[in-house]
Amino acid sequence: MIRVYLDTSVYNRPFDDQTQKKIALETEAVLLILGMINNREIELVNSEPIEYENLFNSDITRQEKITNFLTLATIYQKMEQLE
Repeated sequence: MIRVYLDTSVYNRPFDDQTQKKIALETEAVLLILGMINNREIELVNSEPIEYENLFNSDITRQEKITNFLTLATIYQKMEQLE
């Protein structure tokens, strides 16, 4: 099965200004990937660094939505394993 590791900018893309065509297209791609993860077509990898970065998200609603989505991860990468 395909595994994907998404950075925080990817998770935040759907919340960005969608009036710009590039951002809207990127959002469409992100939502497709997130849907595939939700449908268990691909596996999501989560990590300590992603969770740490998300803690500093100033928008609490975004932070909570990203945290909830990260719970779909089937693989968790600890920090010490990244070295």
